[in-house]
Amino acid sequence: MKIRSLTAFELPIELKTAIRHASHVRRHNDTLIIRCELTDGSIGWGEGLPRTYVTGESIASVWRHLQATDFEQLADACLASPTDAVVALTALRLADVPADKDITPRECFGNSVRCALELSLLDAVCRSTDCSFSDVIHKLPAADELFAPRDDVHYSGVITAATGLQQWRNTLKMKVFGFRQVKIKVGTAGIDDVISVGRARRILGRHVDLRLDANEAWDCDQVVTRIQTLEPFAPTCLEQPVPHSQVQGLADVKSCIATPIMLDESMCCEADASRAIAAGTCDLFNLRISKCGGIIPCVRLAALARQHGLGYQLGCQVGETGILSAAGRQFACNIGQIRYLEGSYDRFLVRSAVTREDLTFRYGGRATRLHAPGLGITVNENIIRQTAVRKLSLIGD
Repeated sequence: MKIRSLTAFELPIELKTAIRHASHVRRHNDTLIIRCELTDGSIGWGEGLPRTYVTGESIASVWRHLQATDFEQLADACLASPTDAVVALTALRLADVPADKDITPRECFGNSVRCALELSLLDAVCRSTDCSFSDVIHKLPAADELFAPRDDVHYSGVITAATGLQQWRNTLKMKVFGFRQVKIKVGTAGIDDVISVGRARRILGRHVDLRLDANEAWDCDQVVTRIQTLEPFAPTCLEQPVPHSQVQGLADVKSCIATPIMLDESMCCEADASRAIAAGTCDLFNLRISKCGGIIPCVRLAALARQHGLGYQLGCQVGETGILSAAGRQFACNIGQIRYLEGSYDRFLVRSAVTREDLTFRYGGRATRLHAPGLGITVNENIIRQTAVRKLSLIGD
């Protein structure tokens, strides 16, 4: 089995509401979708979401990567099994292209492209061989002590940055919906965090696991003071309190606060993980499938965290379509010890679905395993082709 065609699409994905936090306000996504067709007719789909303020990627840099990379590396691969696909993906090297002006690329530059390629190829090969991503994950060397299949999982809720009545409404929705875990955005200009987090705690009650996400809002010399004013509300975690450029300073901050620190924008690849472990800058990793380059790298990062006594969550990126939601579900239903789980906001957030299945979590954040081959979803190809604003053939016609 070989690749017959590999095609990239750029889709503008509109959100139902603007999502605000300390680093950004997002109303839509410039989404990369990749379609992989094998010589037996099996078709797989992948998705990547570039973020200049996380991995240094934009949709423009994504297109430069796609245009400059020699995909004959994949075209020549014999894909008789998912293991063959993993080997081919691991060997693939993206072309060396420049980032956008004023953006400094990191080791993770190109991760949204790697993610979309990985998911599309593995989805196609799994469909061809009638197996699921569970079989792929189970056979990854890094998954030896992590593999823990289960039939359902529970996602956490998120309270985005808002003031007064709007935040009260958002928090009440989290309570009524029965979430066991809730994350609240802090550090946004014009919002008093003590009032905001205090209000959330009163509405949710003491039994709900409440954590904080600062999205790089503070400097290292501010973190201790800021978090100490919020610790009376019993947060279980503080996510990415400082910009990536200051992350090494968190080693000193950690010893001064009781709340565990999670890295997100500073946790995109194994080089980030190695630095964090060596310097002792965090207690948890936030793994996001597109940000980290796919499921395979996420499994390796989870294994690294476990080996060094750290925790990890599976996060998501705002506005993921059902393709990335399905990838997250496959990871969550097969990898154990996930501290927090985010994602599957599909119907609540994305205006137009690209999958026939509704992957949105249900009451309490509960969601069930996907049993069909590959990612376990059916992509509406007509919607992809009709919505795309740009298309590029990588292999084949």
